[in-house]
Amino acid sequence: MTKIVRLAAMGAAAGVLVAGIALPAVGGVGFGVISAANEVNLKPEDLTEPPPAEVTIVQDVDGNEIARFYEEYREVVKLDEVAEIMKTAIVSIEDYRFYKHGAIDIEGTIRAFARNMQAGGVSQGGSSITQQYVKQVLLNSAATDKDRDRALEASYARKLNELRYAMAVEQKYSKDEILEKYLNIAYFGAGAYGVEAAAKRFFGVEADGLTLPQAATLAGAVQDPNATDPNLGGKQRERMLNRRNTVLDRMAELGEITPAEAAEAKATKLGYKGTELPGGCETSDYPYFCIYVRNEILNNSDFGGTTEAREEFLNRGGLTIRTTIDPETQAAADRAIRKWVHRSDDPAAAEALVQPGTGAIRAMAASRTYGRSKARNEISYNLVADAAHGGAIGFQAGSTFKTFTLLNALQKGMKVDDGFTVGAGYRASGYAAFKNCKGENIGDPTHTVTNDEGSPGWKTLRTGTWGSVNTFFMTLEQRVGLCDTVKTAKSLGIHRSDGAKLQEYETFTLGINEMDPVTVANAYAAIAARGRYCAPMAITRITDRYGKVTDFTPKCRQALDPEVADAAADVLSGVFTQGTMRGVGGIGRDAAGKTGTTDGYASAWFAGFTPDLAGAVSLGDPRGSQDHKLSGVTIGGRYYGLVLGASIPGPIWRDTMLAALRDVEPSSFTPIDPARFGGCGQSCRPTPPPSPTPSPSLTPPPSDGDDATEDDGLTGPDGGSGDDSGGPDIPLDPDDD
Repeated sequence: MTKIVRLAAMGAAAGVLVAGIALPAVGGVGFGVISAANEVNLKPEDLTEPPPAEVTIVQDVDGNEIARFYEEYREVVKLDEVAEIMKTAIVSIEDYRFYKHGAIDIEGTIRAFARNMQAGGVSQGGSSITQQYVKQVLLNSAATDKDRDRALEASYARKLNELRYAMAVEQKYSKDEILEKYLNIAYFGAGAYGVEAAAKRFFGVEADGLTLPQAATLAGAVQDPNATDPNLGGKQRERMLNRRNTVLDRMAELGEITPAEAAEAKATKLGYKGTELPGGCETSDYPYFCIYVRNEILNNSDFGGTTEAREEFLNRGGLTIRTTIDPETQAAADRAIRKWVHRSDDPAAAEALVQPGTGAIRAMAASRTYGRSKARNEISYNLVADAAHGGAIGFQAGSTFKTFTLLNALQKGMKVDDGFTVGAGYRASGYAAFKNCKGENIGDPTHTVTNDEGSPGWKTLRTGTWGSVNTFFMTLEQRVGLCDTVKTAKSLGIHRSDGAKLQEYETFTLGINEMDPVTVANAYAAIAARGRYCAPMAITRITDRYGKVTDFTPKCRQALDPEVADAAADVLSGVFTQGTMRGVGGIGRDAAGKTGTTDGYASAWFAGFTPDLAGAVSLGDPRGSQDHKLSGVTIGGRYYGLVLGASIPGPIWRDTMLAALRDVEPSSFTPIDPARFGGCGQSCRPTPPPSPTPSPSLTPPPSDGDDATEDDGLTGPDGGSGDDSGGPDIPLDPDDD
């Protein structure tokens, strides 16, 4: 041992370590001691230092935090943002000669060697803070389990590599810089990475506000954070307390604090608060939008070439993500839904609000709380969005799809008073009556679509839409073409919620495809924007950890002739005054929309827009809408014999818009071009033969060319997806929850 003792005074010279290092002999028969300077030549080796994982912060449109994503909860701080007593505590217990030795603490290395000789292996590391930082970097850089095991293995090979890297780190940084890096990368237990997160998690304070006992607690935690994790139970807290007191004794021994200060600190309780770590969609005030943003990044190759890369970008990148969500608009949607649907109800309502002309999602609300508790009737997927954004299969959209047939008819030159006579039932004349976009005959001459209680007669684009007459729209879709109707819908971003291909059957116009509110609201927003379609947009800016800013702009295209969109808005405006929403009423400004009630009352919808905001509301039972129909149900504390598009979704939309647009100056739709779309052209109503004996008691035909016998609000499923005006089941002024 005399040779080893002499080496203690030699230190490190020019990158060459002269020390006794125990190595296993060949064959494992014992340990050899290499002590000559030229036998172990340690030279600095550059360490690749990827930035440690940091928290990504998600903000609303005004810059207020709404959620956090992270793999490791860490908030990086500067050294001057850490209490002096914390720096003293960590140096005292982990490497008290940190500011005196070089990359390698020779005294510590010799002390570890002696222990290792007695133990017959590597039982004590003698690591400096610099070496510990190196180890943490290697551990955090591990891409595979094998790399992680290699970073943690108890071997001389690992120790030698750490020494080489430590020497390079000491050459690259000052001691303060190394200590800062170490305090930010170290794991303290309880899910807290770095001293700032640990201070908040353990004691509810920032790192610059730590007291002596608190600093000693955290300093003691880094040695074995899992064994002393106070979040795990009583035994771990007892170990934590003992470890804290060890640190205090060591600080007193080194003269950093007085024995009296140590005794006073040791007399205090552990004081662990277990402050909840912020972040995650579960804790966000906007959980469904939060899920949407997360999936938007994970599914978008703009944020990384692989899923793994995108997850790392989001969960480790230390990003600040500015989004489109507007707190006031969101609050309006939340209040409206709570007014009509209770959290405890089996049917669930969901609403999305989108800004026309940008696609910016302003609100995503649902009646169910996001979570996994069955007892609290929570739901664990995104009710408001499609499967690609955390949703599920959605609900059939019903008669909201009639709007796409209306648009197709207007694009093909029909005028608003063009029409035809329809009966109480519709049956395709043959298999070739409808062709899908593959050119296949898919007409069904064996099935009759009915209006249930709706009356036959002359219907126009206006009155057929206002009354949501199924037989009219089946006839209209046959005339203008199923495939072109499908293409019109697709041009406005329509796709199935589950990601499957749209079902192209003759009843497409009746809304047989399952949809989500974001997709439907966004399609209607394009009509409000005079045919300018913009992809749904949730993220406007991302700032990375280095301050680099990337702005995102709307992705838009002209999907419809602006005058076609204007004519459709004109027709759909009448839904509030003369159609299925007349019992609910308008919102005191230009507005247009369409109700939707599906076959057998499986689900109910309303989609509508103003020039400033578009929205869609769905209502259905997540347990399975076909098995759990909206008939004979109590929702929001009110009993409904039948739930229609105007029963609950329509009022939710109305109440939302009244509140969301309260402080917004009303905008007007562009008037319809009367020369192009006014009156009739292709299919005018035939002039009836004069009556030989007119009766003075007869009411003259309505001036709009409609049949006076039209039922402008159907009360049945209409053979697939018809609407009605609501009838007696529409409570107009319900009490709040």
